[in-house]
Amino acid sequence: MEFASRQDAGQKLGRHLLNEGVEADVVAGLPRGGVIVAGEVAHLMQRPLEVLVVRKIGHPFHREFAVGALAENDILLLNERNIRSDEATRVALSEVIKEEKERLWQYQIKFHPWEKIDFKDKNVIIVDDGLATGATMQAAVLSAHKQGAQKVIVAVPVASTSSVAKLEHIADAVHAVIIDSGFEAVGAYYEGFSQTDDEEVMEVLKAEHAHH
Repeated sequence: MEFASRQDAGQKLGRHLLNEGVEADVVAGLPRGGVIVAGEVAHLMQRPLEVLVVRKIGHPFHREFAVGALAENDILLLNERNIRSDEATRVALSEVIKEEKERLWQYQIKFHPWEKIDFKDKNVIIVDDGLATGATMQAAVLSAHKQGAQKVIVAVPVASTSSVAKLEHIADAVHAVIIDSGFEAVGAYYEGFSQTDDEEVMEVLKAEHAHH
């Protein structure tokens, strides 16, 4: 099975969650693609939509290779095994982290144009467009817990078996429409999987905000 688009994936995920009897107070999407999926889920579940900003930390010498993640509320996760401990690498890595913290901050300002929904004592569903390694989602779950969420539920259209196992340790529940042990890339499960830009995220947020 595959999804026509992130919107289609969000509708299927929303129906899946309703069928499973999942309840929540707020739906939080990870930018950027995750917010598009989360918008549909929030709409179907008739819950407010929020954004939880995360950033991948790329290896200083191979930026596309993620070695960690950042999330709002001072969450920093690093996979030490993937980082050589020589001085040059460490210095370069601290530069990458500084850069990404700056981006995280800029996105927080941009994607929280209204007052942020308080997660305290709430059941929060965190949505992304798919889970490959689950690193950014791990940071997101920790961030939601740190913001006082009572229950944190991870929900995605598609996930690798290993990422689900990883997240089950720290989230209260993990829901995926497709869990694939032969998982290769999130985009493989979508007919249309173009880069989502900031404007699209803002459109979804504005539509949801007007709706409430």
